Amino acid sequence: MSCAPGLCTKPTIKMGRLRWYAPDRSPEDMPQLYVHNSITDDLDLFRPRQSRTVKWYTCGPTVYDACHMGHARAYLTFDILRRIMEDYFHFDLLYQVNITDIDDKIILRARQNKLMADYKAKSLEAGDYASVLEYVEVATVAMRQKLEQKVRELEEPFPEGTPTKQVEKRAEALAEAKFKLEQFGGVEAAVEEVKVGGSNSIEDLIAAAHDALAAQLDKEFGASVTDQMIYQDHARKFEKEFHEDMKALGVKEPDVITRVTEYVPQIVDYIKGIIDNGFAYESNGSVYFDTNGFKNKGYDYRKLKPGVDTSAEEMAEGEGALASGSTEKKHPNDFALWKASKPGEPSWESDWGPGRPGWHIECSVMASDIFGENMDIHGGGVDLMFPHHDNEMAQSEAFHQCCQWVNYFLHAGHLHIKGLKMSKSLKNFITIRQALQEHTPRQLRFMFLLQPWDKPMNYSDQTVDDAKAKEKYFKNFFGAAKSVLRNDFVSERQGWTEADRALWETLNEIQLKVHKSLLDNFKTYDVIQHLVDLVKECNTYLTAESKPKNLLIQKVAIYVTKMLRIFGVVEGSDKIGFGSDGGEGGSKEEVIAPFVDAFVDFREKVRVAAKTKSSPGDLLKECDDVRDDTLANLGIRVEDGADSSVWKMDDPETIRKEVEEKRQKAAEAAAKKKKAKIEKLEKDLQKAEKDRLTPVEMFKSGSNADKWGSYDDDGKPLTTKAGEPLSKSQKKSVDKEAKNQEKNHQKLLKSAGDQGIDAYISSLQKDLENLKLEFQKDD
Repeated sequence: MSCAPGLCTKPTIKMGRLRWYAPDRSPEDMPQLYVHNSITDDLDLFRPRQSRTVKWYTCGPTVYDACHMGHARAYLTFDILRRIMEDYFHFDLLYQVNITDIDDKIILRARQNKLMADYKAKSLEAGDYASVLEYVEVATVAMRQKLEQKVRELEEPFPEGTPTKQVEKRAEALAEAKFKLEQFGGVEAAVEEVKVGGSNSIEDLIAAAHDALAAQLDKEFGASVTDQMIYQDHARKFEKEFHEDMKALGVKEPDVITRVTEYVPQIVDYIKGIIDNGFAYESNGSVYFDTNGFKNKGYDYRKLKPGVDTSAEEMAEGEGALASGSTEKKHPNDFALWKASKPGEPSWESDWGPGRPGWHIECSVMASDIFGENMDIHGGGVDLMFPHHDNEMAQSEAFHQCCQWVNYFLHAGHLHIKGLKMSKSLKNFITIRQALQEHTPRQLRFMFLLQPWDKPMNYSDQTVDDAKAKEKYFKNFFGAAKSVLRNDFVSERQGWTEADRALWETLNEIQLKVHKSLLDNFKTYDVIQHLVDLVKECNTYLTAESKPKNLLIQKVAIYVTKMLRIFGVVEGSDKIGFGSDGGEGGSKEEVIAPFVDAFVDFREKVRVAAKTKSSPGDLLKECDDVRDDTLANLGIRVEDGADSSVWKMDDPETIRKEVEEKRQKAAEAAAKKKKAKIEKLEKDLQKAEKDRLTPVEMFKSGSNADKWGSYDDDGKPLTTKAGEPLSKSQKKSVDKEAKNQEKNHQKLLKSAGDQGIDAYISSLQKDLENLKLEFQKDD
């Protein structure tokens, strides 16, 4: 066992970890970059093994289904780190990503899709609803039993003294198993809904029980699927989607892509090499890695998760859903390098008979082909740490007979949604394409920039809203800066004031803070906050200074743009801002034509308004229309101030949404105002109907007619209906009522004027009817 040239011969052993051989610390002109290295679980000084060249391998997708935001967490995160290393620290990277197109998940999904398509076609042709229902009930019962059994297994208590990490991992697995069982209740409810609906729809029944049916069909007929192209076509479809998703997210293409199916002969030779070196053995047509033999010869195993016994759950995860249940291994912790293929599985020829590569060996062979016996960085999701990455390192070190195959292991943290990691198996995922329907690639990138790259993070409305807020903050700053830069600075007084000098000093301080944050394990979330602080100071300067220095504002804006471009947030070659979509290529006339057309059209409307002597309100409406419609569609936002207006470039769709929201709010305010007016008119009309009566008429009409018996000469009541004289308190109340009615009647007469009370009330009724019609029309 030897170390690759450029590694220290004396290992570092940190608390609770295994041996790590640091790269040589020279040359000293390297940046003092510290990264979270999963091998030591510590921040280690980063040094490439060979000068400034960095060999970086990232585990690519297993292409069995659409990529979700959990995948984006890893690939977007590593894209950000890669850009920082290349464009900020100026390392020379060779970046490799693999495509896993041989895997148990691919086999199961492709096989089940084929079986389900055949079953659905035959069932629809036969039209036997009762037969389908019977099979659905068999499938759902079997699925429930399987899920319940899994929960029971995970609820079994550990023996006393079990390591805490193992207990925590079991608790996490139990929570996920219970979540799956709870989800399955929804499947059963959907099946029941079809049954009681009475439609006897075979198609609806199959759709409701899809997953249970697929599992049952595979269990009974999976071995009958023999066409190997089914698996290849399935993998190619989702591989294509993966590359499209990465492009949509703005993830840079790797320098090297390797595909497992194109490496099978090399994989066979690699496994033979491990056997020849004494670290693997054949058993029943499969080949297993000898973990005890590896450790007995002085190698370290489980470098990423040392000191913990391998659990049954971890072994099952590592061996895959189609693993044999037989006990053909020397030790339970031994893992498959080559799997003997069973009926219904794709296979390739080998020295041990027909079979296919194990999961872990694929990455070892492809990365070794490009990088050889050692690489600087290996990246992947934290969920791959064990068994995949630990087993990768073990079998690679066994093949190369080296002490260390990976120098720095980088693991991106989980993406959680509602407390659980986002994953296909839990069906709690949001595909990348779904996310991009709601949010822009820039917003999603900001979301990851605002989180530690190596820690778990939540995908929630709050994290997305925070990203959108940061995007808007920088966008507004770029617009304000460009507005200043359009002014003729040459004619202005030059030199610096104290305010100018203070802003320049802030810029210098922020640049130092940004550099320090990036050296400290790529703390992009700190960098974004530093840039926000810089923009805040610059905005304060712009507000306070009547003559801000054009060149100083330009310097700040260019720096902010530069850093955001390094992170992949800024596209294009604009010196300042996020860049504009479109407008590239074409003649000068083609570029300016829409803007000139907008100006000429607006000019014509102003000329017509002037000739016809339109009101100022009509002219202001034309101004609002050109701002909210014409210019918005051209990607220009006009912001009106007290004394002047400022224009900024932005995405047309974003501006249109803002205009629509503004119009919606205005419409809601107008509707509220109209409703209040209707309510006031109704009250006024009700009061007018009451006040139209004189006191004499009031006491003799309505409910009063049945209340009083006789009246005096002024029309006031003298006796009750029963002939009894009014009491002292009744007389007082009558006098007050008469006085108030007379007062209100006189006010109504005054309001009615020459038209009279009847005409006045009629006009109120007409106004109310018109308002109600308008309100209904608007609604």
